[in-house]
Amino acid sequence: MSQLGGSVAWLFAWAPNLKITSHPVRVAKGNLVSAVGVFKGTFSRPMPDGKGGVISPTGKSFAMSMVTVGIFNRHGTMDEEFLFYDQLAFNQQIGLA
Repeated sequence: MSQLGGSVAWLFAWAPNLKITSHPVRVAKGNLVSAVGVFKGTFSRPMPDGKGGVISPTGKSFAMSMVTVGIFNRHGTMDEEFLFYDQLAFNQQIGLA
């Protein structure tokens, strides 16, 4: 499983057609909320590699199940979000594994 602090915003840089097709809340208690969803898109633009370079787009589409856990503050806005998905399956779909 992969964990990304924050959101899926980084995906939009190299998968601008990204869509979250479902995201229903499954558990909510106190300031914690968990949702299960699916994100879909296409690896169509260069992906930053984290070392100052980029990975060339493969043109391959992906559809990944994910789990999101959000921590909300007393004002009802989200302070933290954690996203979990299968990184190997994701890399296989976009042609990187």
